Amino acid sequence: MSSNQMPPWLQEQLVKLQQSQQNLQSIMTQKQHVELEKVETEKALEELKKADDNDSVYKHVGSVLIKSNKKELIDELEEKIEMAKTRSTVLGKQEIRIKETLKEQES
Repeated sequence: MSSNQMPPWLQEQLVKLQQSQQNLQSIMTQKQHVELEKVETEKALEELKKADDNDSVYKHVGSVLIKSNKKELIDELEEKIEMAKTRSTVLGKQEIRIKETLKEQES
């Protein structure tokens, strides 16, 4: 075995470590995206609630705006916020698990 070559078990451990690091980075990026989406939705909901009940409201569907009902739109946005919170919680748990795995792999 040359001095440049690592034993196969060490190479395997290194690959696992790199995969865990990539998974962690991916999860953190997804979590950040979900949090940003949640904040934007909360701002939209806040503005929508300020609108008068008689005001026309629209929702963005694809590349068009469609006239909508304020109550239905509020319900949709609240549901979207709840989904984002749930997704963020799941991603947070995955992040913790991978960080624990990384600690084990590094020791």
